[in-house]
Amino acid sequence: MNEPTRKVNHEAAPIPYGLWHSPFTPRSMGSNVRLSDVQWDATSEQLVWLEHRAGQSVLVAADPRSPDAPRDLTADLAIRARVGYGGGDFAVGAGSVVFAEKSGRLFRLELAGGPAHPITPAFGNAAAPAIAPNGTCVIYVHSYEDSDVLAIADLNGTRWGQILVRGHDFYMQPCWHPNAKQLAYIAWNHPQMPWDGCMLYLATLHQPERPHNTLPDIARTQVIAGGESVSVFQPSFSPDGRWLAYVSDERGWGQIHLYDMHSGKHHQLTHTHAEHGTPAWVQGLRTYTWSHDSTALYVIRNEQGFGRLFRQSVHGDPAQPISELGDYTWLEQPASHPHQASLALIASSSQTPPRLLLLDGLKPVSPAPLSAHPASPRTTPRILRRTQSEMIAADALASAQPVTWKASNGATVHGLLYLPPHGSTRAPAGEMPPAIVRIHGGPTSQAVASWQRDAQFFATRGFVVLYVNHRGSTGYGRAYMEALRNNWGIIDVEDTISAAHFLSDQHLADPQRLVVMGGSAGGYTVLETLCQAAGTFRAGICSYGVSNLFTLVADTHKFEAHYLDSLIGEFPAASEVYRERSPVFHAEQIRDPLAIFQGDEDTVVPRNQSDAIVAALKRNGVPHEYHIFVGEGHGWRKPETIEQFYTTIEAFLRQYVLYA
Repeated sequence: MNEPTRKVNHEAAPIPYGLWHSPFTPRSMGSNVRLSDVQWDATSEQLVWLEHRAGQSVLVAADPRSPDAPRDLTADLAIRARVGYGGGDFAVGAGSVVFAEKSGRLFRLELAGGPAHPITPAFGNAAAPAIAPNGTCVIYVHSYEDSDVLAIADLNGTRWGQILVRGHDFYMQPCWHPNAKQLAYIAWNHPQMPWDGCMLYLATLHQPERPHNTLPDIARTQVIAGGESVSVFQPSFSPDGRWLAYVSDERGWGQIHLYDMHSGKHHQLTHTHAEHGTPAWVQGLRTYTWSHDSTALYVIRNEQGFGRLFRQSVHGDPAQPISELGDYTWLEQPASHPHQASLALIASSSQTPPRLLLLDGLKPVSPAPLSAHPASPRTTPRILRRTQSEMIAADALASAQPVTWKASNGATVHGLLYLPPHGSTRAPAGEMPPAIVRIHGGPTSQAVASWQRDAQFFATRGFVVLYVNHRGSTGYGRAYMEALRNNWGIIDVEDTISAAHFLSDQHLADPQRLVVMGGSAGGYTVLETLCQAAGTFRAGICSYGVSNLFTLVADTHKFEAHYLDSLIGEFPAASEVYRERSPVFHAEQIRDPLAIFQGDEDTVVPRNQSDAIVAALKRNGVPHEYHIFVGEGHGWRKPETIEQFYTTIEAFLRQYVLYA
């Protein structure tokens, strides 16, 4: 079992834990820039990325060869794909960028200059555009009245788009073969979620005799990977067209596989007990990218929530870690330069806010174990974009540590631990810090060693923060993820309670000042934990949490309409189980103070979920606060909302935890 160490500076006057002065104010929590994707255009060799600034999404372009500053491509248009949870907002190619606008239309913008113009009509929603290598058309996922299809449109917008593929409930990650005559895509049906099981299709297009007047259509399709109990992720053709790469968990972990386009044979490329994919909650996710010469893939390997970049040869040689990235511990959306050995990606760590990096002249280095300190980099990555001022000293920030502990039945549970960063601050002798036990959403998700402003907000005030990757989380193999099947509300709660015992047993936190906190599915676990283990935590913080599984089944959006089939049981046959595990029906067991937050426009977990549990708390006389944020949905976007959220939490903790 891991036993984290603590460094203390005894020079400063003591300040009680939880009351330390923090550089993270509630106002600063809403002022950050977020990066969500980065892509190269092969024609102009420009790099395009998407920034989210104070509720506005802006496409930005730069030519890394030029000394010119990056330039904003969009200003007045709201860039946001709205199929499911979103993602897949834009694509680049043929000297253009095609992006999804909030209205549901696709727009095209030439990187050389000029205004954006729509290329699809204004109905439904579009996502995951992919521009044909010959620059004539674009394929994309389209959703209208709960019917999802793959569609194709003319890149110039001179002809009506048309349906290319239909018949499945969901589509994701369409991509072109370099010859523009074939494509690959992911599809699945209810009641599956994409991480449960989905299919990888390879399709051949029928080319029209008069290509200037007609869009191509599908000549034939075939399923080449996946199935009911196998998840596949991110199909991607090699630049030379020889290979189709994809991630499959058919052997228990998400591993890179190659499909030989010549022979039709598959072979597994990676074999480590680590994850090379990620749950496809949104469109457009990438965990690897092809080298420009098709000889290798640059792959992000997830081990215990820490991400490292490897160069994996297509010939199956051992993967080589890339040392140039130094101490970054989480990596996202890698994108290879189309003509040279350069790579762009988003990188962060628990002490480094996200940055957009460019690595030039990449070469492999000798293998090293995860625990080894990275070798001195031969070249320093260029920082193309910082998302924050980065004026806070490293010793004033908390660092993520992977930890494990045992659940009540002896099962191993994983987590990430943040200890208060003492720096020049110390607490009174003998005092133990309070702690926030943080439960991620999903619940099919994972807390990772990326930049977590949430963790820093609490840790820099003197709280221990423990992110619980309970059984059912991803990142630890398919068996660990599947442990939650039919067990939601049971083992996630067990693991949350065992996290409290871990903090106490290891003398890391004051067992009388523990707080459980979570949102969405994590909010559900907060409510169930307070029901099942009253007194274990001093207080709870629940954001848009599920309280009534019956109404969730009736009200939630299409993507998760049958999610509870695997987490709880098929409805209505399992209706008694739904009642047993709905916090609203045994809310009389809650005794600990509770702060509840809800967006009034949430379509994933509608407001009636929070209204119901708050009504029960009122009836039972439980101390609570209820805050409804007007104009917010499933999560907070407005800076003023985020500021109010943390201001309220800080006051709540002082009243019910620190001064109680």
